Amino acid sequence: MRPVRKGSAPVVGDFNQYEDAKPELVSRLGLYCSYCERKIMASLAVEHVVPKGGDFGQPQLEKRWSNFLLACVNCNSCKGSDEVDFKQLFFPDRDNTYYAFTYTKDGKVESSAHLTPAQKTLADNTLKLVGLDKARQDSRDANKQQVALDRVSQRMQVIATAEVALTLLQASHNDMMRDAIEIMALEAGFFSIWMTVFDAYPEMKIRLIRAFKGTEQSGCFDMVTGDSVTPAPNPDGLSDGGKV
Repeated sequence: MRPVRKGSAPVVGDFNQYEDAKPELVSRLGLYCSYCERKIMASLAVEHVVPKGGDFGQPQLEKRWSNFLLACVNCNSCKGSDEVDFKQLFFPDRDNTYYAFTYTKDGKVESSAHLTPAQKTLADNTLKLVGLDKARQDSRDANKQQVALDRVSQRMQVIATAEVALTLLQASHNDMMRDAIEIMALEAGFFSIWMTVFDAYPEMKIRLIRAFKGTEQSGCFDMVTGDSVTPAPNPDGLSDGGKV
């Protein structure tokens, strides 16, 4: 889950309609789901971090910039109108969510082994909230070929692509190859997967951090080594931030 910084509100007060915030969110964060990290060219929604309706809804936050992220249909529907208690969850606009989660080769997202027991509970709560702990769905076409429709399968597909890119970089250490990998990563999405695959290559990690909008601004990465900075500095001063 990529840490991001939205920055200060582009309007004074609340938006007239929450949908009006989408262009500014995309400009600052890119066309990526704030939770699963997929690139979504269509149907990317303005996500209400705290739900605007339901039993736990806070309608007064419906049009408030501080309550917005971007989400795909899957993450949005999984999260729904469930209760959001910032003390019990990690969010990418206020915590170092890259440090909190591990991406495995079989497409799973898990709480990181280096977390404390208390932090692991918060990480697991977050995975459950947005459904990133769901198992792979076996989707096949008429020719019995696996089709990457669900988030697990898509992560596995991007892992394979990133590993091929790593092999190419190892064979040809030059800026043209690094530029190509940067473009590949932006097109594929899944920032955390690319960072994981290129963990031993600081220059590539720094390129990725700078390429994905809003990531460097989060302050969650050392811009010399590309390593995580924890706890997150939470530069926008959002409530209950900096837990990891």
